[in-house]
Amino acid sequence: MRTIDTLGPLRSKTVIVRCDLNVPIADGAITDDGRIRASLTTIRELRDADARVVLISHLGRPKGAPEERYSLRPVARRMEELLGAPVGFVAETVGAEASAAVAALGDGDVVLLENLRFNPGETSKDDAERRAFAEELATLGDAFVSDGFGVVHRRQASVTDLAELLPSAAGRLVAAELEVLRRLTEDPERPYTVVLGGSKVSDKLGVISHLLERVDTLLIGGGMLFTFLAAQGHGVASSLLEEDQLDTVRGYLAEAEQRGVRIVLPSDVVVAEAFAADAAHEVVAADAIEESSFGGSAIGLDIGPESAAAFARVIAESATVFWNGPMGVFEMEAFAEGTRTVARALTQTEGFTVVGGGDSAAAVRALGFADDEFGHISTGGGASLEFLEGKTLPGLEVLA
Repeated sequence: MRTIDTLGPLRSKTVIVRCDLNVPIADGAITDDGRIRASLTTIRELRDADARVVLISHLGRPKGAPEERYSLRPVARRMEELLGAPVGFVAETVGAEASAAVAALGDGDVVLLENLRFNPGETSKDDAERRAFAEELATLGDAFVSDGFGVVHRRQASVTDLAELLPSAAGRLVAAELEVLRRLTEDPERPYTVVLGGSKVSDKLGVISHLLERVDTLLIGGGMLFTFLAAQGHGVASSLLEEDQLDTVRGYLAEAEQRGVRIVLPSDVVVAEAFAADAAHEVVAADAIEESSFGGSAIGLDIGPESAAAFARVIAESATVFWNGPMGVFEMEAFAEGTRTVARALTQTEGFTVVGGGDSAAAVRALGFADDEFGHISTGGGASLEFLEGKTLPGLEVLA
């Protein structure tokens, strides 16, 4: 894969950098700046090389037209604070204003253009429309650096088409992410444990199937655990359940047994009478959810303390751990302890630990853990999972 070093001297050259600055914003304030921080290594290197840096990114899912709530303006201000240098902002992606701002850049200057997805060409399924937008972007630079790992699994104008139109290379963030993922898939140190959470089994089907050939232990939490419990014949009351995945899960359980892979399900869960932060709740055995005080109305919202401790013991004994998806509704304190216990276990093990996925990354930061307490925190949940599924990622393929 081509890296920045292959682009040659960059002094006075205008380099377009596709970042992933898709950070959560509430009431105009950024609540987790992890992805901005992760982008700084490449930006600083380009500034040190006296390149003229044009940053492009998306934020949220606007419908191909400007929406103020998805503006990157707050990101530019935070980027400026973290970079310790001015970061210009242009309220358009392509056009006269953008062209003028780029033309005015001096060596080492940085400017951030407005949300790429305000232009319908960015995510268009029409090859011609997508290419046309990429061609407009290409007029702004001399070279292109792909450093938004969270989008390399997408075929989009700023990810694949732009890389074909300009001399292109992977940024340091993308290179680092790829190195970690190869470490997880090609020759991981053992015992190798994968912790999967999040709401739906269907989101993880491919990765579970692919990992059964590679891991020693799978720990299952989050909303997806209830489909596993139901597949074993247990009642789950009103907990999240994907009935159409029951046969698939039974197949995974059988394959895991055949391969000698441990699939560890919670022995206890925290159930509540409603999906609310202040709802009455209690801990029950995982096979007795419908016998709780809430009967058929019980909703499972976290793994229980016994299960969390068991998961922590497995993690402590592991040489490699990949974690994707929270163990419960961590945003509500009553249902955050399972996620907190798993996160703490990852910080305390001597093994190589990787936190993958936006929800997991947001969870560890929201619960007070620092990024450097883990071996690696990935910036790309979907991209990480697709790589672990064995899929070809178009944004990486174009840089080969």
